[in-house]
Amino acid sequence: MASTSQTQKGRDGVRSMLSVAIKATSVAKAACHGIPPAQAAFGIAGDLLTMIRDSITNQQDFADLVQACTKVCKILDGGLKGRRLGDLSPSVLEAIGELTTTLAGIKSEIVKLDNRNAASKTFHANSDKDKIARWNGDLDRICQIFDLELQINNTILLTDVHRHLRAGPEDAIGQGQSTQASVPVGEVLPPPPRACFGRDKLIEEIIGLAENLEPVALIGAGGIGKTSIALAVLHHDRVKDRFGDNRRFIRCDQFPASYLHFLARISQVIGAGVENPEDLTPLRQSLSSREMIMFLDNAESILDPQGADSRKIYAVVEELSRFENICLGITSRITTVPPHCKRPVLPTLSADSACEIFYAIYTNSGQSDVIGELVRQLDFHALSITLLATTAAHNGWDHNRLAKEWDARRVQVLRTHHNESLAATIELSLDSPTFRQLIPSSKSHRVAASPTFRKLIPSPILRKIPPSARELLEVVAFFPQGIDEKNLDWLFPTTSNREDIFDKFCILSLTHRNNGFITMLAPIRDYLCPLDPESSPLLCATKYRYFTRLSVDLHPDRPGFQEAEWIKSEDVNVEHLLDVFTSIDPNTHNVWKACCHFMDHLYWHKPRNTLLGSKIEDLPDGHRSKVKCLFDLSALFGVVGNHTETKRLLVHTLTLEKENGDDVCVARTLGFLCDVNRILGLYTEGIQQAEEALEIYKRRRNTINQASCLNDLARLLLADEQLDGAENAASRAIDLLPEKGQAFLLCDSHRVLGKIYRDKGEKEKALDHFETALRIASRFNWQYLLFWIHFGMAELFSCEGEFGNANTHIQQAKSHAIDHAYKLGRAMELQARLWFQQRRLEDARSEVLAALEIFERVGAAKDAGRCRELLQEIEQAIERQSIPEKSDFSGEFSRHNAAPDPC
Repeated sequence: MASTSQTQKGRDGVRSMLSVAIKATSVAKAACHGIPPAQAAFGIAGDLLTMIRDSITNQQDFADLVQACTKVCKILDGGLKGRRLGDLSPSVLEAIGELTTTLAGIKSEIVKLDNRNAASKTFHANSDKDKIARWNGDLDRICQIFDLELQINNTILLTDVHRHLRAGPEDAIGQGQSTQASVPVGEVLPPPPRACFGRDKLIEEIIGLAENLEPVALIGAGGIGKTSIALAVLHHDRVKDRFGDNRRFIRCDQFPASYLHFLARISQVIGAGVENPEDLTPLRQSLSSREMIMFLDNAESILDPQGADSRKIYAVVEELSRFENICLGITSRITTVPPHCKRPVLPTLSADSACEIFYAIYTNSGQSDVIGELVRQLDFHALSITLLATTAAHNGWDHNRLAKEWDARRVQVLRTHHNESLAATIELSLDSPTFRQLIPSSKSHRVAASPTFRKLIPSPILRKIPPSARELLEVVAFFPQGIDEKNLDWLFPTTSNREDIFDKFCILSLTHRNNGFITMLAPIRDYLCPLDPESSPLLCATKYRYFTRLSVDLHPDRPGFQEAEWIKSEDVNVEHLLDVFTSIDPNTHNVWKACCHFMDHLYWHKPRNTLLGSKIEDLPDGHRSKVKCLFDLSALFGVVGNHTETKRLLVHTLTLEKENGDDVCVARTLGFLCDVNRILGLYTEGIQQAEEALEIYKRRRNTINQASCLNDLARLLLADEQLDGAENAASRAIDLLPEKGQAFLLCDSHRVLGKIYRDKGEKEKALDHFETALRIASRFNWQYLLFWIHFGMAELFSCEGEFGNANTHIQQAKSHAIDHAYKLGRAMELQARLWFQQRRLEDARSEVLAALEIFERVGAAKDAGRCRELLQEIEQAIERQSIPEKSDFSGEFSRHNAAPDPC
């Protein structure tokens, strides 16, 4: 009985504590009406305490938690009483954000408990009691954080107030103002940022403008650091010396965006003593009586062109910018600022400065390359780096855990403790009048959002976002490069006012223009990108437009070849599109078909490796797209010089094609495989494969492909020094080709014959065939063949000792290799050999080192080996300051230039 009585007393005590705590949170919430984040924290605390009171059976187990909540509320209430949002330092706001997240987490767990059946609403398991203990520990830790941060914040505020009060009435009278007017107690400047990494030059530039009383505007996306820079300027010693106490900072998002509220705020801040001014007239005397620096922070809140009083507010700001005694500073996300304002460039941070920001917060362990990569992925965005570092520090993550969490959840990691911080900086732009009026029909603003967007944007903001504008933002956010501004018409043909919408996005700093693309900073992109791309109708439509554009069957002598060069600027976007949609459904044939078209575009117009390779190889051998994808991937490896990988993929392709019994595809693959074996020096194997392919085409009476095989065979025989056989094969190829319609193969045959006659020592015949090939390739502007023709002619003149002509053709070859690293490396290697012969040893060394770096980067091992041998010869010659005789070098030159081209 005694035990039962004690238990009942314990329950009654906890219920009494709960009643007191719930009432305390309600009172504190009402008292903090000027600090919305604190109100949210008190609201969640009150909710979870009410749930414990009304739903939990064993309330005595929660006694410590109730006491912890009460303690936090007392500290918070005591520290914030009489304060406004502008009085709080970023650290205090961060602590409030952490408190809110922690309380919300506890509340969600109690909701889960409340959803149990009636018989199991008691926290009976040890694991549940462990949870309560952990919550108590979290809240106790937050108590300590708040206590420290509030003490620091209040000390800073009191120090500033006391400093101004100690100035005394004499100092104030000397300036023609009362003490109260000089420094209104409620308008003390916010403290400076603890650090402002990487902005020294920009701050110096702004201070120079301030000293000349020039108006200045800092324009940029949310979270890029505009406010921190403004505060750093206001607290700089030179600015203090120049303006003294006449330094003003107005947070324009802390009052209604109306003309009268703005005037009243100016009057209050400058100490004019004018109640509710109706225009600027009664304030002009105070404004003009002394030199002053005044920053309008978050000015997009009042300068939005679509705002109710935007014209009258803009007129006031424009007049303020013309006062000769005032330096007006503006921080804004929108570009509609007075024309007199200087607008210094506000770039993202440098890599070093971004890392400094991170390590200033995250001190858990030493520095790591992992952090450098993470801040790069964040586009060196100051706010996002701060949030990431704070999250990692609070969770005690090491570098590897942080990287793992980022890879898995990306932007969600930035919300772990500070969802309000990142959300607010983006949603401020989304909720602006300019954004809401992009689509004039108010009904369209109420269309339901996609499920993925609903997860990211709170419903009050979501309901105001025009669906068409929202989907456009999703598309921009999806693509790493953004979207090419020249392509708006074919990407969004059904959006009639697309140019105007994208102009507004840029005005609001949701997007920016970069090298012809409309793009976003990485954190904004991660925030707005749809989690499920298939849920965005406009993105799916964009996908099919790209697929259609890729579907051109490319060949140098077919229509549409030159137009396909668009891939040079959009390859990263297309690759990302394919990477995402092949992951969503690897069995969709049209996506893999688009992959093949994409690799074909890269092959002809921007040769490089692709991250799609591993996905292609992971496809089951029975997948209907596997063979074609493997073949196109092998061609791509070949054109960048990685011939070992090319052969491996072609052998796999050939095996699958033989299993399928497809003779035409077998012959095609044999033709490519024989050429790879030629490049790898496996001439006998290559000749057998060329002859096998030739027999297949003969059986099928396909003379065009026979000619192509004969060209392959001629190159193999040339490399194997069977010059007569090579001459015969290339000549037969020309005989098989019609006079019209196969210019590409005809050009290639003449080029091969030029190489054959060069090695036979018949210069005139070689030159004749090279020039014929050059005329054909020039007529069609075939960059690929033009390179190898000039390369072959440079080899010819080099062997003949005509170095001037050789150098001319090397330069021509380089001009046709701008977008092709491997070919550029080959031209550099040939240039190095030419300079070596001309005794330009240092030039030769520099050139061959550049070629070696290219070959190593693209995986061209055999070419890299040749360059290492040449480098050794050059360095030996430099060491003894001599060079082999011309006759010796010519022999070496011919041997090295037997290195086959992959054309």
